[in-house]
Amino acid sequence: MSITFYFNPMSSAARVQLTLEELGVPHEKVFVDLQKGDQKKPEFLKLNPNGKIPTIVIDGQPMFESIAIQIYLGERYGAEKGLWPKVGSPEHMQALTWLCWAQVSLCTPVFTYIHNTSEQAPAEARNAKQAEFALAEIHNNLRILDARIGEAGNIVHKEWTLVDSDVSSVLEYGIYMAKLDTSKYPHFHAWLERAAKRPANLALRAQMGG
Repeated sequence: MSITFYFNPMSSAARVQLTLEELGVPHEKVFVDLQKGDQKKPEFLKLNPNGKIPTIVIDGQPMFESIAIQIYLGERYGAEKGLWPKVGSPEHMQALTWLCWAQVSLCTPVFTYIHNTSEQAPAEARNAKQAEFALAEIHNNLRILDARIGEAGNIVHKEWTLVDSDVSSVLEYGIYMAKLDTSKYPHFHAWLERAAKRPANLALRAQMGG
C-alpha cells in the first residue's frame, strides 16, 4: 500500500488530512504551495487536471474531489477500524446519504452566507437577499442535523464515524467564519465539542501549531 497526499492546510484538503489521521494509515504528505502556483504545474495537472487540492494517489492511482476520497478511504480502510459501516449495510446507506447531504444541502448555504457577508469580499459582490435566504437554509438544516444526532447519537449511529469527523471539521470552520450561534441546537453543539476532543483532531491541531 502506498499513499501520497497532496495538501495545503488552508483548504478543503484539511478534511482529508483529518480522515487520514483518524484512520492512522501511513502516508506521505506533499505540501502544495497555492500562492506559488504548485497546483498548476504540469506534473500536478497529470494527477488532477482541475489543478486543485485535495489530491491523493493510492497505489499509483490518483483521486480528487474530497467526498470521493472520503468514501474510498472509508470503504478501504475504515470498516476494520469501526470508523465506516460495512458496504451494503443500512448504516452504509446512511453514511453516504448524510455525507453528501452535509456537503450539498448544509455547507453550500453556509459558504454562500459567508461570501455575502464577509468583509473580505468586495462590497459589490455581496448580496443581502442571498445572505438572508442562505441563513434561513442554514438554520433549517441545522435543525435537521440536530434532530438526527439526537436520534442516532452521532450522524450515522451511536458510534463515531468518518462522516462525523468530516462534517464536523467543515462545519466548525464554516460556523466560525459565518459567526453563527449554534447554542440553540444542543445535540449539534455537544457533538461539535466531542469532535474537538477527538485524538485525531487534537493531533492535527498540534501539527498545525494551533
